[in-house]
Amino acid sequence: MKKKIWAGLFSLTLIMGLLSACGGNNAANNGAAGGTGAGNGGAANDNKKVTINMFTASPEYTDAFNAYIEEYKKVKPNVTINLEIMQSDYNTVLKSRIAAGSTPDVFQTTAGGDIDTYAEYSADLTNEPLAAAMTDAVRANMSSSDGKVLGLPVKGNLFSIVYNKKLFEEAGITTFPRTTAEMEEAIAKLEAKGITPFANAYKEWWVWKHLFQHFVDAAAQDAGVTPKELVDKFIAGEAKIKDYPLLYNNFFAYVDTTVKHGTDKPLERDSNAQVSDFASGKAAILNGKGAWDEEAIKKITPDIQIGIAGYPVSDKPEQSQIITGADQALRINKDSAVAKETIEFFNWLYTSEYGKNWFSSVAKVIPPIKDAPLPDLDMPKQMDEILKKEPSGDLSINYSLDTFHQKFGEIMQAYIGGSKDKDAAVAEIEQAWVQLGSAQ
Repeated sequence: MKKKIWAGLFSLTLIMGLLSACGGNNAANNGAAGGTGAGNGGAANDNKKVTINMFTASPEYTDAFNAYIEEYKKVKPNVTINLEIMQSDYNTVLKSRIAAGSTPDVFQTTAGGDIDTYAEYSADLTNEPLAAAMTDAVRANMSSSDGKVLGLPVKGNLFSIVYNKKLFEEAGITTFPRTTAEMEEAIAKLEAKGITPFANAYKEWWVWKHLFQHFVDAAAQDAGVTPKELVDKFIAGEAKIKDYPLLYNNFFAYVDTTVKHGTDKPLERDSNAQVSDFASGKAAILNGKGAWDEEAIKKITPDIQIGIAGYPVSDKPEQSQIITGADQALRINKDSAVAKETIEFFNWLYTSEYGKNWFSSVAKVIPPIKDAPLPDLDMPKQMDEILKKEPSGDLSINYSLDTFHQKFGEIMQAYIGGSKDKDAAVAEIEQAWVQLGSAQ
């Protein structure tokens, strides 16, 4: 099946051939050192020297990845894992390496829709112990449209509003607002105390998808369909944003509110600036973010009192939900000469006692696997308590590709910058969904 993401990339094959030394599917690279292809059967050989090349886009976990690589060396001294991390232009380089026939043994993609995009390069992990170890929500995020587990979660995640409890208490607000009317009242109370409500990071394209998904979930509920069904309709060109009031009215109204009642120059504030604004008390609400920011916040203000909550997307309090799941996946190259050894490594990580504790104590992230402890952080602990009482929202960003989400962010940046009105932005979002939302 030909996919739009590969358009134009094969012209880079000769140039990217220079990168082939990094490729895990090169038998000359790894075959002589041992290891067999995924379909050859048999267990990995403990005596042959094996090199696994791992290519990721998560620099924030460099130390954590290196920690489990070092630990695995104690378990399998014959296995060497080479870790390469790139953030800028990662997707372009990955596609170029695949086009050049030098697919890494392990590579990273987004989850959801991109599980199908890279399916033909990914080992089937459905019957592996690591798949059984995943939580149900995470396993769904790692599964292809035909039900095969083709990805490994980098981490579990939490998407929510993050707020400063102390600033809310100073404004006389005892519980975070769950409806749009309650949010308006809270904004008035905060500003009456001289407190700026929102810290924004609208220079970043990706924060927009984290905002939008909360409104997509609620719009789908109102329409009597699942979020995936709603997203699929937009991708097929069979839906219009104007027909979903929570998307056409409430989402844009919320964005307008955050700009009007937020920190200055929102298009110039990146993620780091936003975290600084929030942690230093310049604003009461961290907008469009999630659990990954807690450590950075506490490095600035260790004793800050953090709260999490769902977005008040409508007049229905039950539609204010936090969202959990996994949006980043590692993939094992099915044609790698060391596919079996690579699968064995990740089976160890997801099922061993070290691995179960690695997520919480080393990476300090929400574990994507069952029976693993939570990190000693406020947001995951509050998430755990919330989910005992109410369901998680759907991680609906996973149903569209990041090519769409990036374009969506650019459109919204133009909207708040004043170069597009709402209807122009809506028309372009609908067009982008059709053109970029799916790998088909």
